[in-house]
Amino acid sequence: MSQGPRSGLAAVSAALLAMSRHLEVRDVLKTIVASARELLDAQYAALGVPDDHGGFAQFVVDGVSDAQWKAIGPLPRQHGILAAMLHEARPERLADVRKDPRFEGWPSAHPDMSDFLGLPIRDGDEVLGALFLANKRCAKPSGGCGFTEDDEDLLAILAQHAAIALTNARLYERSRELTIAEERSRLAHELHDAVSQKLFSLRLTAQAAATLVDRDPARAKGELQQVAALAAEAADELRDAVVELRPAALDEDGLIATLRTHVQVLDRAHSARVTFDSRGVRALPAAQEEALLRVAQEALHNALRHSGAALVEVTLAKRGQGAALRVTDDGSGFDPTAVRSAGRHLGLVSMRDRASGVGGRLDVESAPGKGTTIEMEVPGG
Repeated sequence: MSQGPRSGLAAVSAALLAMSRHLEVRDVLKTIVASARELLDAQYAALGVPDDHGGFAQFVVDGVSDAQWKAIGPLPRQHGILAAMLHEARPERLADVRKDPRFEGWPSAHPDMSDFLGLPIRDGDEVLGALFLANKRCAKPSGGCGFTEDDEDLLAILAQHAAIALTNARLYERSRELTIAEERSRLAHELHDAVSQKLFSLRLTAQAAATLVDRDPARAKGELQQVAALAAEAADELRDAVVELRPAALDEDGLIATLRTHVQVLDRAHSARVTFDSRGVRALPAAQEEALLRVAQEALHNALRHSGAALVEVTLAKRGQGAALRVTDDGSGFDPTAVRSAGRHLGLVSMRDRASGVGGRLDVESAPGKGTTIEMEVPGG
């Protein structure tokens, strides 16, 4: 008897600690579902966060493979048992969900479920979501067993802490969104001031050059060179300001999905074939993900605009506790030892700065006529 409670308490403690470690809402939802399924020894678990239109804004499952989930189809609507948990805000413990009069069936690819335990996740009077489990793993003589009252009590404790973790994650994300909005407003103001000044100087210098073309060509040439220099400075300042903005897609979709989408767009937009492959990479700290994305974008820009490549391959692979990004092209290549000025033109300096800024490194392999490989490695967070 003494061993059982200690084991149960340790499992509850581990589940609560796991929930408290995450700040991203999606990560919190995944942790809640996985913890609930493991804690109550169920075959399936899911958590749905309702939207305001009779569906779910988010729906996370555990125990269902990616292939199964894809075959099931669109997210469920709020009906049947799910609706009861969301709208009536009460637990539901059923010996066989299929025999409940509220059961309305499921898609053909949906796994078969029988015993069912579901609870709402509440923050005061607000229902944040519905957490439910199916198919308790235990011997079932005469079709019995299933979830017990003790299981329901345990899941209720987990749901209470899940509400706290989910509320904290939402507050964190709202705070971050506000910070991003404020930072973008600041950058927009600085960008407007800096570029406006440069463009004003550019306009005056161009006007001066126009008046000198006929009577003093030599001075006109000097003014035009100044025009070119001012234009380059304005472009650099614009680029530096823009790259400070963390892409919204990175926050919403993560590095792998963002890179894959970016590559797909480039593949459609250019004659060169552009491919992407990811191998075992998990979520990384935000700064590392942003640095990897920016280096990938810069390397892809160089390959597609300057190298004349027919094939550009992007890979992101697990390396130790971190990750390694490789962008390889079969283009014209260059001599890395003889591109001091070209190195800045190709963005190699900024790429190295981004790598070192997150504790990583950047390697460049290239030769005339041999293509180019840019590799960036970052440690784990």
